[in-house]
Amino acid sequence: MLPLFDADRRRRQINLGGTSSSTSHSSILDQAKLRREERTEHKRRIDNSVKIQAWWRGTNEQRRVRMELRKSLDDALDRGDLLHLETLRMLVIVCKKQTHDEILSKWSGKIVQDGSDILALFATAGDAVQSYFVLFKQILLLLLHEVAKNAQLDSSVLYLKILNSLLCATDRSVATELTLYLLSHELYLLLASSLKSIPVEAKSSPSLPLLIPLCTAPFNSLESSEPAYALAMQGLLIHVMTVPLLPNRLPLPTLTHLSSHLPLTKLNVLYATSSNSNSSQLSTFLITPSALEAKIHLVANLLAFTPPRYTKLPGITLAAYLRLLSSVLDVIPPGALEGTAAASSARPDGYDSGSEDGLSTIRVSVVTSFDALTPTPIPVLDSRTLKRLLTLPSAAHINSVLTVSKNLGSSRYSLITFIYAIVGVWPSRQNDILTHLWSWNGGGLVREIWRGWVRGGGLGSKLGSENTDPNAMDVENDAGLTSRPSHFEPLRPSNTPSRLLGIYNDEDPWAPLLLLADLYSQGLVTMGDDEFFSASVGSTSTAQKNPLSLHEIAAFTQQLLNIAWVLWMHGADLVEQSSTISTSVVPIPRVRLTWLEIRGKVTKCLLAINARDARKPFMPKGGWLVLNDGIDSNDTPGTDMHLTAEMTGFIDAAIYEAHELLDDSESEETMSSLNPPRRGARSHGPGASSYSRRKLTYLSPRLNILNNIPFAIPFSVRVSIFRAFVHMDILERRNPGSRSIPAINPWANLSATLNDVRGSRNAQGRQQTVTVRRGSVAQDGFDHLSDADLKNPIQIVFVDQWGQEEAGIDGGGVFKEFFTSLCKEVFDTDRGLWLSNENNELYPNPHAYATEAHSLNWYRFIGRILGKAMYEGILVDVAFAGFFLAKWLGRQSFLDDLASLDPEVYKGLVFLKHHTGNFEDLSLNFTVEVEEFGTTRTIDLLRNGSNIPVTKENRLQYIYLVCHFKLSKQIKLQSEAFFEGLSEMIDPKWIRMFNQQELQILLGGVNSPIDLDDLKAHTNYGGLYSSSEPTIVAFWNVVNAFDQEQRRALLRFVTSCSRPPLLGFKELVPNFAIRDSGGDQNRLPTSSTCVNLLKLPRYTNERILRTKLLQAITSNAGFDLS
Repeated sequence: MLPLFDADRRRRQINLGGTSSSTSHSSILDQAKLRREERTEHKRRIDNSVKIQAWWRGTNEQRRVRMELRKSLDDALDRGDLLHLETLRMLVIVCKKQTHDEILSKWSGKIVQDGSDILALFATAGDAVQSYFVLFKQILLLLLHEVAKNAQLDSSVLYLKILNSLLCATDRSVATELTLYLLSHELYLLLASSLKSIPVEAKSSPSLPLLIPLCTAPFNSLESSEPAYALAMQGLLIHVMTVPLLPNRLPLPTLTHLSSHLPLTKLNVLYATSSNSNSSQLSTFLITPSALEAKIHLVANLLAFTPPRYTKLPGITLAAYLRLLSSVLDVIPPGALEGTAAASSARPDGYDSGSEDGLSTIRVSVVTSFDALTPTPIPVLDSRTLKRLLTLPSAAHINSVLTVSKNLGSSRYSLITFIYAIVGVWPSRQNDILTHLWSWNGGGLVREIWRGWVRGGGLGSKLGSENTDPNAMDVENDAGLTSRPSHFEPLRPSNTPSRLLGIYNDEDPWAPLLLLADLYSQGLVTMGDDEFFSASVGSTSTAQKNPLSLHEIAAFTQQLLNIAWVLWMHGADLVEQSSTISTSVVPIPRVRLTWLEIRGKVTKCLLAINARDARKPFMPKGGWLVLNDGIDSNDTPGTDMHLTAEMTGFIDAAIYEAHELLDDSESEETMSSLNPPRRGARSHGPGASSYSRRKLTYLSPRLNILNNIPFAIPFSVRVSIFRAFVHMDILERRNPGSRSIPAINPWANLSATLNDVRGSRNAQGRQQTVTVRRGSVAQDGFDHLSDADLKNPIQIVFVDQWGQEEAGIDGGGVFKEFFTSLCKEVFDTDRGLWLSNENNELYPNPHAYATEAHSLNWYRFIGRILGKAMYEGILVDVAFAGFFLAKWLGRQSFLDDLASLDPEVYKGLVFLKHHTGNFEDLSLNFTVEVEEFGTTRTIDLLRNGSNIPVTKENRLQYIYLVCHFKLSKQIKLQSEAFFEGLSEMIDPKWIRMFNQQELQILLGGVNSPIDLDDLKAHTNYGGLYSSSEPTIVAFWNVVNAFDQEQRRALLRFVTSCSRPPLLGFKELVPNFAIRDSGGDQNRLPTSSTCVNLLKLPRYTNERILRTKLLQAITSNAGFDLS
């Protein structure tokens, strides 16, 4: 049976699982979140709409109410209801919202016009008095704000009259309460803005006589014991007294009122309590860099009002005044207040061993790293302000401060910090200021500084022992500094109050110590030996005495030496104090100098005192030494030196540091060859170095000791280190890149050095042969050796007067003979290059002839030759003047140095220094006369010096300038050329390990009697000779009978130098030797100076030996004797 229709096709398809959908579960959640956010946004909009509508309705209502209040207030004013509570409330509400509304001016005008007695209102208000106080506080503040916008408006005059009627009222209770409120709402800031809104020239402004009384009103209504009084004092100083040209803005009556009402006698409230929270305003003001101009104007304005009242200030107030000025001056950059010309000519304070006078520019700021600092921009100041500021460092002002503080012990410490701050801001006035302080009260201030603060201040206390284990010494990293606080004891002030402790308990002895160091650095320049030693027992000198006794100077020197040692050894760690050393271990000095600048001042003073002691000793034996060399002074000459472990470690570390710097210099030279630096003539002198002082501080503390305070290390040790440096240079030239380090034993270094020098003569590839005529030694040497590399061996061949080469092979001795003959010629004063003083000491000829190019080339050549002698250990029988040797070291010359150069000028300057008569009778000015080629030329010592007379006040400056001209400027070019040649052979840092006297010994040996016992103990014998052989016994008997001149002749005959070696004959390498040369009784003794050998025939008796020996050593013949 066939179906009638397709049932399956017609059947409805039903999906019981629900409608199919491709939407995922996360999509559903996102859609739900979106719809929720839409609902939230819609609700937020609805709520905001409600708020806006409410605000709008409220604003409209406020406007409506204010308009009604404004209308009601107008009506009240028209009715004359000026002081009703309702009227005052409406006035406050309206004016707070409409600050430019004329209603405030209308109300003020009616108050002034009607003469309303506001004070009477407070007296009769009864229970409403507090409401009146609340309203009038706000009204007065509104008036002040309006005046601050423009004090020249007529309405401002009305406002000021109302302010004066209340703040200057006789009823102190009303004035006090209103003043306290205004003080807490920037009263003085608003008053200062008001004053600044009036031009300086508008002295006739009617607002000025009303503004100034408001500035002083709080001090009439407040008690000085109240904290608000100190708050008002700070506001007055920070805001009103910093208004530019404040005295110039005021008419005379107003200026008089301000001057008489300034609370200067109460300045001590600024520092009444250290815990006063109000003091933070002043502290913040002082440390804010952007307030530099305001600080400068504060100083200028204080100088306009305070000096006339110095004599009336109590000691406690004077101390606060000086402390305030010191704090302000300490944040002003040096030279900022004296103009570009003055600043550029200023003589700075810090010591720099590379500068001609031992000086370097200091940067006055506290740093925690070596990163470059952005200098504070100096504001442009009005000429009237600058003129007023220049009265601060003037002699008259300083004299007045010293006078009033003489009998006020409480102000003395502040006086010291004040003067020190002035010196920092006006470096060009430093000499004048220090000179004035030096002579003040016969040196009484100097003695007070020493006995009151420096001697018992704790600074410079005894050093703790350094690490004495050389094997444990870490040269590159002195770790664990905080675990070795004893190293820094000299930098820790004492906790014991000083005898002259003032009113403050935070006296820091650094400022007195550094001021005393500056005073002696300056005073020693022009102080003669008669003055310096005048304080000694038994002195009969009539000259002004040294303020301190020699014992006190020795103690002060020891303090400075201990401080300098720590700062040179650990200066790098102190500069990075924030990361390495806690301030509880080494407190940061409260002075305007960095640790490096403090180190410079201390070092400069030490060098000045050491120079005096070197010329005429006064320090106790061993007083300059920090490290002991372990040598007994009673040891027999020639015995071996046994160094302490501490000294051995120091030498080891110093040589290691020199190696490190040598490697660094090679890499730097490679870089500098690509970009050679611009160098002046001075760059070749003792200061030439490819390393900055900062880098040296980090890399080579022990080399810094040797270069800056070398006297802390024994001379014998420094000589050994010098020889070690030479040895190191020889090894480096022989084997570039070698890392070998010389032995620590200094005598091993010395022997190795001289043996290397002699051994290098066999290196034929580098040896240069020079033929020299006996009669033209200097000229031939100049022609052949001016451009030669003198560090390489030089072989000399002498040619006699007949043109024949002399016998002998140069193993070193011929060169020494050539050198001796060369020195005899080039240092002959008849040649015109050198002059001699009364002590036969040489110095460059200051004549214009000596500054010509040809003469300068000779000086350069002589410097190279002397450098080679030092390099090879050849002693030079030449003595140089002390002031010229000081130039080698980059150090300062002194007045007494002039005595050896020009005794007549010296006597004249000493007379001038002690002159008590009329200086006009002397007719002196700041010029000197120089005679050249028969004509006299006048040279100004200062700009326009011919028009500057010498007076009692500036005579020390004149003396200094004359000395500087005679001892430095006249021989500047000659000295620089000489240094250029010397520095090609000897690193300037090596030379700076010695003072002038030691340098002369290094050059020419010890100018002392020849010790025959020492010579005999270090003599070797060869051939048939021994110490007991009859001829040798006779030889020593003959030599023992010689006088010193004959002994020197013998020594010169054998070694080519008449002076004994620096440290005894043990230093002579090879040792003095005697060898037999046959039995011919007619043969003369001969010598081989290259090996220090005497060839002595076997004479049969002492008479023949004496005759032949004297004939040989006095014949002055060459090698033909052999």
